[in-house]
Amino acid sequence: MSELTLLHKLARSLMTGQLRAAADPHRPQWHLAPPVGLLNDPVGFVEADDGYHLCYQWNPLACAHGAKFWGHWRSTDLVHWQHEPVALLPSEEYERNGCYSGSAVLHEGRIHLIYTGNVKYDDGSRTAYQCLARQRDDGTFEKLGPVIDLPAGYTGHVRDPKVWRHGDHWYLVLGAQDAQLKGQVLCYRGDDLQHWQLLGELTGSGHNNLGEFGYMWECPDLFSLDGAEVLICCPQGLSPQADRYQNLFQSGYFVGQMDYAQGRLTHGDFTELDLGFEFYAPQTTQTRDGRRLIYGWMGLPDDNEASHPTRDYGWQHQMTCPRELRLIDGHLYQTPARELSALRGAGVRLSGPVAETPVLDGRCAELHLTASGPWKLDLGDAAWLSYSQQTLTLCRRNWRTGEWETRRWHGELRDLRLLLDASSIELFINEGEAVMSARYFPGESVPLRWSGQAELQLEYWPLSPCMLEWDTPMS
Repeated sequence: MSELTLLHKLARSLMTGQLRAAADPHRPQWHLAPPVGLLNDPVGFVEADDGYHLCYQWNPLACAHGAKFWGHWRSTDLVHWQHEPVALLPSEEYERNGCYSGSAVLHEGRIHLIYTGNVKYDDGSRTAYQCLARQRDDGTFEKLGPVIDLPAGYTGHVRDPKVWRHGDHWYLVLGAQDAQLKGQVLCYRGDDLQHWQLLGELTGSGHNNLGEFGYMWECPDLFSLDGAEVLICCPQGLSPQADRYQNLFQSGYFVGQMDYAQGRLTHGDFTELDLGFEFYAPQTTQTRDGRRLIYGWMGLPDDNEASHPTRDYGWQHQMTCPRELRLIDGHLYQTPARELSALRGAGVRLSGPVAETPVLDGRCAELHLTASGPWKLDLGDAAWLSYSQQTLTLCRRNWRTGEWETRRWHGELRDLRLLLDASSIELFINEGEAVMSARYFPGESVPLRWSGQAELQLEYWPLSPCMLEWDTPMS
């Protein structure tokens, strides 16, 4: 389909759907969400001279996983964002079934996008091309075409390039499925962004004593942090183990050491990034002040998506808040980006028996609490949170079945930070030692009601809405 035709379809969808989407009481007030249609993976996350750029997988034409576009936001402070012209449209033959996930780098003063062009055939087979696009003077992107074809020995499931610079070379990792239907991560090296050499399998199922470990690894992201290398990835096909691997697909990380000459990562065990219900396909970037930031998609492919309440309003899914990463004793800690404190309104401090805590408004709020003893917090009768016998439990009502479902973290709870939006919860345990994220769908008001025997120390802030702005035309 031509780019002009796609732009006409996009314009019609925006003109007819934005007011409807904005009227949804479950629409986030300060998280990033699509103006219309379906959002999934964060992509193209980079800091440039004019601020942070964050792109996103987007089907603006329907609440379905179709031929994906790349939407594009920009911000100078990680709080106030504006829409930029759509970055990529699936208009070329090598991307006819979607501009799939990828990343962004700065090269020669311009942002370059590296992404997967997805092609599906009538017989059910598929292939993938890794493609390059370069920023123009007006901020839009010109496509330079495929730079990596499908490698031999792998199925058509090869995607999600993440690119970075190390020493005198560029490096790239790709999620892949080998001919034996096992998930792998491939590593490439290049002297420039257009010519790449396959070094081999960085790691994957069967490597590093993992044994069988999933049929596909998506969205790899390799970076150095606090003296080690961290590989974030999403292995699909892991079986549940007690309170681990409870979601349909998992997102987590390995910590190890990289052999850049061979393109191999020696690493330890896999650790989940988020123990809640919705967190997938994250992407990181390094800021100019040296921090490592991460966004995740607060959703999961194929998991209850057809029953999502927001589909009635023509939009679906949102991002997590931006988080800062630290590596402490081989464990990734996540904390909300410090810039988010600008959203806080006038705060209150409360202390005393938890059962005497007044009802607070939980629609858009931040809470920081410590407690001695068991307690429970009800969030508008649509979710609840409790701590007892060294177990933190997050429970929400499944919007497809109507049944209650739970996720748990085990350990000594020293402090807890909650970030709440109209239809989302993010919990940061012990200054980021563990995180739990979830979507949930309460009524228009979200009273926070406490019970239990604990003594509670609580800080509470309402959070201000943060509207996206249309600053530039879409074409």
